[in-house]
Amino acid sequence: MKDTPGWASPGSAPSDGQEPGTSGPAEQRDQPNPEQPADRPGPQSPEPGTKWSKEQPPPAQWSAPGGTQDAGQAPPPSPPGPGWGGRPPGGYGGGRPPGGYGGWGAGQWGGPPPAAKPGVIPLRPLGVGEILDGAVSTMRTYWRTVLGISLTVAVLTEIVVILLQGFVLNDRTSTAALNDPSASLDELTRALGDALLGSGVVFLISLIGTVAATALLTTVTSRAVLGKPVTTAEAWSDARPRVIKLFGLILLLLLITVGVAVAGAVPGIIVAATGDSTAGAGLVVLGVLCTSIVAVWLGVRFSLASPALMLEKQGIVKAMSRSAKLVRGSWWRVFGIQLLAVIIANIVAAIVVIPFTFLAAALSGDGIGSVMEGTGHIGWTFLIISGIGSVIGSMITFPITAGVTVLLYIDQRIRREALDLDLARAAGVQDYGSGAADTTPGS
Repeated sequence: MKDTPGWASPGSAPSDGQEPGTSGPAEQRDQPNPEQPADRPGPQSPEPGTKWSKEQPPPAQWSAPGGTQDAGQAPPPSPPGPGWGGRPPGGYGGGRPPGGYGGWGAGQWGGPPPAAKPGVIPLRPLGVGEILDGAVSTMRTYWRTVLGISLTVAVLTEIVVILLQGFVLNDRTSTAALNDPSASLDELTRALGDALLGSGVVFLISLIGTVAATALLTTVTSRAVLGKPVTTAEAWSDARPRVIKLFGLILLLLLITVGVAVAGAVPGIIVAATGDSTAGAGLVVLGVLCTSIVAVWLGVRFSLASPALMLEKQGIVKAMSRSAKLVRGSWWRVFGIQLLAVIIANIVAAIVVIPFTFLAAALSGDGIGSVMEGTGHIGWTFLIISGIGSVIGSMITFPITAGVTVLLYIDQRIRREALDLDLARAAGVQDYGSGAADTTPGS
């Protein structure tokens, strides 16, 4: 698989409407003259140089059924006969039907043949549903490998979260003031900071686990596109040389995100340090909200860096550059598909996690209300039982989000670099890209 196989779409038609190796329009070569009587031979055309001109239908089949045609009106083509569903028996000569592939949509040749599908997706630009279905099909077809990787990453991630919450965050953070109407501004600010700190730490750890799972599942998904199975050992063997660079990429992306957020909060911090704490707190919140938009934009722009690093064997900076290049011009599409995948994954995970949360609150001795309001002490029983639910939920969310990210990367390269030609060759698809298969764009 080449890194940059090219930006021209496969099989693009010549701009002047001529076929390669010809001197005139296709319509003037192939269509009979309706003003010339059928019993009078016309001027001799040059010797045909292709099989297509030798094996075209007899002239009688091109006349309108049931009568003669009006002068100056081009005769309509006859319905395709046996063996004409894909291309004529002798080939097209120039490798394309007359007029380019646009004739497929007009019904001239009986409709386009289906795109090659050696694995979980067809080898053509994908629609939203096909990307989501490909991620789910990968998880369903290779469930042993996918769930094994997801379970390992989820367990390691959740152990870190539980230990941090039990030994650090549980004693140093308190959100009880957020539910106290008589709390002062300083207490509310401190409680809000504690809540953001706890949520931020958990989010960052989960993000690291998600990116790690994406990297390990990249090999599985790329093999699933070709219809080739892969074991957990093979996936790890392929990903192991890139692990250090992968975590370097994660660290750099986190530093960029934190740097953007801090830059937005600096003006408010300066104002609060001068003595106006109320205005400073408000300015901090406003600055963080504004810079969060920039952080989201950068996150989507570099969201395909992980599969680029793993599949193209790129460096950290080069992988980020490749992601930005692939996302350019398609930011809203990439953002929408990834947001939809996250929403679906979180809904499925919530169905599993919420019952475990209520069960943990009931068995830990604290009331459910006290746990939800932040007034109760979160003990080890609650953390362990709720952690089990989180592990099960992550086993479901990791394959979906990782699969969508990898398939989005493949889809963008198909659209921009004709990667489907390399994938077809790698999958052993015969005669792909020679006119036998159509590349109908997805949405």
